[in-house]
Amino acid sequence: MQNTKNQAQIYAFVTVVLWASAFVLTKIALTYYTAEAIGVLRYVIASLLFIGIGIFTKIGFPEKKDIPKFLIAGILGFALYMITFNQASKSLTAATGSVVIASAPILTALFARIIFKEKIKVLGWIAIIIEFIGILVLTLWNGILSVNAGMLWMFGAALCISGYNLLQRSLLKKYSPLQSTAYSVFAGTLFLLWYLPDAAVQFGNAPLQQLFVMGFLGVFPSALAYMLWSKALTMAQKTSDVTNYMFVTPLLAALMGFLIMGEIPTLATYVGGSMIFVGLLLFKKSNA
Repeated sequence: MQNTKNQAQIYAFVTVVLWASAFVLTKIALTYYTAEAIGVLRYVIASLLFIGIGIFTKIGFPEKKDIPKFLIAGILGFALYMITFNQASKSLTAATGSVVIASAPILTALFARIIFKEKIKVLGWIAIIIEFIGILVLTLWNGILSVNAGMLWMFGAALCISGYNLLQRSLLKKYSPLQSTAYSVFAGTLFLLWYLPDAAVQFGNAPLQQLFVMGFLGVFPSALAYMLWSKALTMAQKTSDVTNYMFVTPLLAALMGFLIMGEIPTLATYVGGSMIFVGLLLFKKSNA
């Protein structure tokens, strides 16, 4: 049991590392592609990868009665999430956006408590609060909290990813992580194809570096990361055991920004990052 829990946490950590890389590489991609093009190209590439894997492994098709669930998962986790996130980013500072989206693990834990009757010990809630404060320190130390309609859009994005997490938790009782992720990605991609014509032109004229960046975004943070995330949700005793690792994403993104783009970490990175790791250790201890 303990070994399974540890494996789930390893899968979750690798997932957030890949998601963190997406923040940095998306900044590079935005110097050439539009936000809409990045969204659809990421998931078209991920879908093509899953089609190849699916044919090779013969994953088959979902049952007809479950198709609506996968459509909802695709809309929440990919299509609607991308739309709300991009819309919010137009009017929010990066600092404010990071704080609002960091509410996703908390929302997931609350909904899991209501829907799946999953309990979190007092020490676990204290850990979550410490982690969220760490996010505040990390993102707002030198920033300014901007309050506008964008906050509602970003909160909508947090609700989307929370809903996706809970729906996947349910679907994974019947389908493998590969099947659940692939079917959800296919569904989400369908709702993003509206942006494909313009994105295809951008991709066709892209320089080699941007082709590589988009390929990486499609394969690793989009396809592999979500498959590992599904695997982690399958093995976890409680949803919060893995969603809690989402708090680490901003810190990892800051570190990767330093390694890849030469962005110098500030004192906020060290203080906020330390609080996040303390919170993670406390949360793990609460589940020991």
